[in-house]
Amino acid sequence: MKPRITVVGSVNMDLVFRTPRMPALGETLHGHEFCQIPGGKGANQAVAAARQGAQVSFIGAVGDDGFGSFSHDCLAAEGMDLTHLARVAGVATGVAGILVEDGGDNSIVLAAGANATLTPTQVEAATATIAGAQLLVCQLETPLATVTRAIEIARAKGVKVILNPAPAQDLTDALLAQVDYLILNETEASQLSGVTVVDQASAKAASEQILQRGTGTVLLTMGEHGALITESTGSQFIPAVKVDVVDTTAAGDTFVGAFAVGLANGLSVMDASREAQYTAALTVTKLGAQTSIPQRQQVLDFMAVGKAA
Repeated sequence: MKPRITVVGSVNMDLVFRTPRMPALGETLHGHEFCQIPGGKGANQAVAAARQGAQVSFIGAVGDDGFGSFSHDCLAAEGMDLTHLARVAGVATGVAGILVEDGGDNSIVLAAGANATLTPTQVEAATATIAGAQLLVCQLETPLATVTRAIEIARAKGVKVILNPAPAQDLTDALLAQVDYLILNETEASQLSGVTVVDQASAKAASEQILQRGTGTVLLTMGEHGALITESTGSQFIPAVKVDVVDTTAAGDTFVGAFAVGLANGLSVMDASREAQYTAALTVTKLGAQTSIPQRQQVLDFMAVGKAA
């Protein structure tokens, strides 16, 4: 039986520019190349979960434009249940403008489009889909009220909740207390904890501060510096998997989707995190969001090589 995961989240078309460096204010810079790649944090996480073997149901919204049709078809090709992916008339599909410099780092500007139209009523209409999952996965590229309602439904139905609080924003203790697994990066952890994360010690302090706000488990991902898992019993550090970085886009989303599948398959938090690290590491070796997310067999082969090295 495939693990069952429901994702509530965003769908974007990524407009990706490869550049030698980030342009200065007012500067026109010649780039290397341009491409259009399906993305959006919700869609990326859903694709990552599907490619790692889950049966994924997706709840979200796209516009009635060409980007919306293409995004829908890409998600359908992953075998997802798209019953609750709405097509919104007269609204553009979400778009992300992404600059990727030669070192692999990126800067992103979002235009939410149809993502901003996703309502609590729409997730209520998908209550059975949420209730039928082992895990609910959410992010913050759709309205907070909608995310909050989805999490409330999941909790009422006994479904575990994973929240990726990105893009960073302030969240209430009441919401954080309903989250079983909070997966976030240094910027998001700094905002939610009041502790500026710059190293392992500050990462631990920030995670412990967030844990005190009610979240069950905090997973703080730090890119090439690894990840920190913090629970009531203490913290554990996972070193990063070393690879040649091409583009960091979707690395965090891939970690979230792969971690969800590991948990749903019965792995411990530590083992699910390790698998997620390997999956995310493969992602940064290729350009783009969904185009870079690996299949399950690729991850298994990579882990075998990594462990044998």
